[in-house]
Amino acid sequence: MEFIKEEIEDMSDPEPSGIKHEDTEEQTDRMEAKEERQELEEIKEEHHNFKIQETKAKKRHSCSQCGKSFGQKVNLNRHMRIHTGEKPYPCTQCGKSFFQASHLKQHLKVHSDEKPYVCSFCGKIFSQLNSFKHHRKTHNGVRDHVCCDCGKSFTRADYLIQHQRIHTGEKPYKCSYLKVHERVHTGEKPYHCTQCEKSFSQASALSVHLRIHSREKPFNCDQCGKDFHASSHLKQHLKVHSGEKPYVCSLCGKSFSRLNSFKLHQKTHNDVRDHVCCDCGKSFTRDEYLKRHQRIHTGEKPYKCSYCDKSFTQLGTLKIHERVHTGEKPYHCTQCGESFRHSCSFLSHMKKYHKSRV
Repeated sequence: MEFIKEEIEDMSDPEPSGIKHEDTEEQTDRMEAKEERQELEEIKEEHHNFKIQETKAKKRHSCSQCGKSFGQKVNLNRHMRIHTGEKPYPCTQCGKSFFQASHLKQHLKVHSDEKPYVCSFCGKIFSQLNSFKHHRKTHNGVRDHVCCDCGKSFTRADYLIQHQRIHTGEKPYKCSYLKVHERVHTGEKPYHCTQCEKSFSQASALSVHLRIHSREKPFNCDQCGKDFHASSHLKQHLKVHSGEKPYVCSLCGKSFSRLNSFKLHQKTHNDVRDHVCCDCGKSFTRDEYLKRHQRIHTGEKPYKCSYCDKSFTQLGTLKIHERVHTGEKPYHCTQCGESFRHSCSFLSHMKKYHKSRV
């Protein structure tokens, strides 16, 4: 009986042991799951740190002038134009240049007359959305850009930034940053005309100059029909029609619409001839007269006929010559209707046949 009791006791032992074993496995599973979670968290953290480092690595292109960083070198190169003043995108119609191609694209709408944005208050139209948005603020009085120093408000952020320099004393536009401006001091003229070898400090100035050779005159006077190479020339010309002559000579009372013409006139009174030829010593009141004269010594003939192989030292002479090819006779006699190729022929005709003292 004792033997049977011992055997029964021996057979009852495994059950508690089995329960204990199951508990140990469950604990092990929990520990493994916890370790897996920790490992996953570590991987996530490593991935996050990697992303941060990657972002920092991406912005490794830094501006040497202001410290601003960029992810791509092309963006840094574009940004550098702010400091250098370089504007590689010139408008072929007016010569104005831009930092970015997108700015030129927007500007071209000025010439195309495309103005899709219409103000519902006053009917004014705009070619650019940004200009249209700023204009609308003038109607509703919105000045949402406020100076925290004096409380003055502005319709545009750039106006506020400009105003704040009064308080900060900031002067961000330095000569050393602006290569274009520095050329005033250095005399550097990196833009060369391939047709006459004249050089310019700015690409826009070269673009305007090239119109002399191409004879392109995109700026038209709506009052007399005269055309001009540059918008500034048209602006000066319009004073002829307005009768505005603000520059008055104190010696003879003659008045002028242009400051340059006024200064040149003054030289006739004091006989200043400050442009001297180093070859023959002849002197002139204007730099352009000296350059024209020097072609006698150099033999340079920059004005070429587009119809034949002839070349000329002066543009005016070329124009007169080309009338032989075109048949143009711009001088008309109002009394008999006859036309002439040259002004001297016209004057001779008037004196001989119409007894005119023109």
